[in-house]
Formats: sequence, C-alpha cells, structure tokens
Amino acid sequence: MLFQLYGDKALMQLLGWVLVFAGLIVMNEIGRRTKLGGILVFVVLPLALTVYFITVNVAFPKNDTVVYMNGWFHYAKLYAADIGCVGFLMLKYKWGIGAKEWFKPWPFVIVGINILIAVASDIESAVNGIAAGGLAGGWWFSSENVWLYGGWWNIVNAIAGVINIMCMTGWWGIYSSKKGQDMLWPDMTVWFIVAYDVWNFEYTYCNLPTHTWYCGVALLLAPTFANAFWNKGGWIMNRANTLAIWCMFAQVFPLFQITEPFSVLPSLYKGAVENGVTAFDMTKITSAKQLAEAGVTANPTAQGVVAIAALLVNVICICVIMKRAKAAHKNPYTNEIFVGTKDYEEAMARKEA
Repeated sequence: MLFQLYGDKALMQLLGWVLVFAGLIVMNEIGRRTKLGGILVFVVLPLALTVYFITVNVAFPKNDTVVYMNGWFHYAKLYAADIGCVGFLMLKYKWGIGAKEWFKPWPFVIVGINILIAVASDIESAVNGIAAGGLAGGWWFSSENVWLYGGWWNIVNAIAGVINIMCMTGWWGIYSSKKGQDMLWPDMTVWFIVAYDVWNFEYTYCNLPTHTWYCGVALLLAPTFANAFWNKGGWIMNRANTLAIWCMFAQVFPLFQITEPFSVLPSLYKGAVENGVTAFDMTKITSAKQLAEAGVTANPTAQGVVAIAALLVNVICICVIMKRAKAAHKNPYTNEIFVGTKDYEEAMARKEA
C-alpha cells in the first residue's frame, strides 16, 4: 500500500483529492484558453504573491508560509514553473522572442531545469539519510519541518531523473494549435509522459511525503488526463500550468495538506495513523527518538520499489528513443522521431496551418 488511506477519514481525504484535481483542471483551462487568462494567472498573480512572500518573511515570521514552506526547493520550483509558463505563452502567441526559431527549445530547457532541481533535492535527501543510517536509510528533518527517510532509493531516482531529461526529443518541434490556445510538443508522446510521471511520483513520494497524495497523484494526473482526452500534444503546457498553480496554492495555504480532514500520509510513516499521529503532529517532533516514542517507525519499502520502477521505465523509454532514432537515421533531439505514431499524428492534427 502506498498511502494510509482508510477508516472514517478516508471519504474526506478522497474529497480533498477530487477538489485539488478538479481545481487544477479548471484553473489550467482558465490560464490556457485566453490571453487575458494566461496573463492573470501566470503574470499578475505571481507578481502579487512575490510581494506577499517578501512581506511575510520580513514582517510575519510566524506566518504559515514562512513556517512550513520556506525552503529553497519550494520557491525554486514555483518560479521555475512559472517562468516556463510565461515562456510557453510567448511561444504559443508568438510574442517577442517567442516568434524566433532559436527560442523553440525553451520548453526543453525549462523542463530540464525543473527536473535537475528535483534531482538535486533527491541527492540532498540521499546524503542526509545515508549519513544518518547508511545505505539502508535514515531519518532527517528537512528545512520545511518534514521528517524524510533518505537512502539508496533517492540515488536510484536521481539517476532516473537524469535519464528522463534525455528522453525529451524533437526540441525544435514546437507549434501553436489552430485556435491559438495551446503550445504543442507532438514528439512528447505517452512514452515520455509515463516515464516522467513515474519518476516524478517517486520524487514527491520520497521528498514531499506529507504532500504527495496531492502533488504526487492529483497534480501529475491532471495534465495527463487533459492530454489524453482533449488537449493532445499539449501535455507539457498543461504540466507547467498546473505545477505553477499548485505551487502558488501550496505556498499560501500549506496547512491544507498537513492538517485534518484532508491530510494523507504515505506508508513510510508506519504506525502513525494507528497512534493518532498526523502530518501536522510530526512537524512538532524534533528528533528521531521522539518520532519512535510517538509510535512512528520507517517503512521505506514502497520508496525502494517505486524508485526501481522509475529507473526501469526511463531506461525502457530511452531505449525506445534510441532504437527509433537509429532506424530513422536521425538525431532524436534536433529531429522529431515519433512521426507516424498515434500520439504524434493526433497532436499534429491540432497544429495551426
């Protein structure tokens, strides 16, 4: 079992998931369908929140954002995602440098940066966990007041993340859709999407365990769902949009994820639910000894299994890419290599003339 989702609280936990999933889809549609929506969601709102972040850090040190979400990773992820969204707006509307051929690899660059940020975080967790308990793993308390259990699985997933960067093909194959609502990357097919989703889920599961029910499941499935049913070829734009939207929400309302009735713990925190320990309670525990005294022990089995799955699926993906590239005698990064596949052709059918 990946999550401790059972008992009389399960219905509210499922409701919380549905609310996040639906909210992300709705906000993504607002941000992608019109120029005004895109500017409001990805330019005006982030600028307003920047003022808020500076204000609470300077004047309100006990603010929830400062207490629970003030680590480097959360800010880096938010702004990297939003910068990506702005770049995608420029590409799909051909604003400024967005109309230039040399700017087309921007999606690859910004996605690669986001993946590397996560890889760095995985390595940080591995170093701290191994220092505490060897390769088998150990507890460490992150700057966001979250107990993490780092170990070899973080290293495996970091390797999967690096491979995932190499699984992005056809960097110059970036187009606008016929209605001008979407930036399309047709060569980013289901092969990459699945490899990315499994890797990123493991990343959140290991490094954002008290948030992963939402950012590791709802957030990942929202853009994948949109790509599958009505926005073929637009996955990367959907992913960036929903990621930026979620990061903004989580920075301002961090307690949504770690307090009842919506908080959900992964199986890592063995004994937590049985002993009435919530995610919020664990932010108040200051040592691994106190964690054990509260009846919480580590169960990193799922972390190891999913890490291996993430590595395997990314290795398979890169092998498929290399095989297709060799057969077509093409460089997979300067050329589109999934031409002729169902995903690619459906995305290209949406491309502007």
